Amino acid sequence: MRILFLGDVVGRTGRTAIAERLQGLRAEWKLDFVVVNGENATGGAGLSPDHAKALLAAGADCLTLGDHAFDQKDMMSFIEQEPRIIRPLNYSKIAPGRGFRLFPLPDGRRILVAQVLGQVFMKRPFDDPFSAVESVLKAHPLGAAATAILLDVHCEATSEKMAMGHWCDGRASVVVGTHTHVPTADAQILPGGTAFQSDAGMCGDYDSVIGMNKMEPLRRFITGMASGRFEPGNGPATLCGIFVETDDATGKAVRQAMVRVGGRLDQAGP
Repeated sequence: MRILFLGDVVGRTGRTAIAERLQGLRAEWKLDFVVVNGENATGGAGLSPDHAKALLAAGADCLTLGDHAFDQKDMMSFIEQEPRIIRPLNYSKIAPGRGFRLFPLPDGRRILVAQVLGQVFMKRPFDDPFSAVESVLKAHPLGAAATAILLDVHCEATSEKMAMGHWCDGRASVVVGTHTHVPTADAQILPGGTAFQSDAGMCGDYDSVIGMNKMEPLRRFITGMASGRFEPGNGPATLCGIFVETDDATGKAVRQAMVRVGGRLDQAGP
């Protein structure tokens, strides 16, 4: 299975880049399934139903969220209507939506997509991510119930993301980090056959401070005072993520490549 995961979409420029480029990448790289993290797509904070629909129409098969899952209040009801949107497994027990889903492909193969929130340095305490993931993996063995399994680990600490990668090694096809908006240079296939990258990076303007217009973050760092809200940068976006090809018999990764398309960063892909 040929899978593309794209990191956090930030604002209008990220959405535009997805709309302009994703269908072409699907055809060029012969992709079977595309997952996009959309939790910053609406003004840099959350995902609105309209923007979710646009990302899905642009070629995403599944959207993951994160700690800003319900910043856009309409998502509380929309996520119940749209099964292609996945919120974190270990969010509030009364949160709407689901933390994983098994997606059928037209040829009968099935990919499980799940998301979990980390605990280290996060603003609010979430339930233990390791036990949340364990229950899903036990119920859906790789290569049996699921042809492939992708886990989006949304957290601050690279150490926590790495620990999750090793915890899942051999039991998931892909473990990829999101949330920090900077692509890490550690994309690899772990010893047990799981493709891993600590952070996929963002789909946004890299002439920015993690996707936001530079002036307000700079002001806050220098003066310690806020004078306005953060606004997403509006320069050309780089689509960042990871491409993974898996063995359909085992579900394990056989090839991976970092993805950087468009914008300011050096280009990369399979």
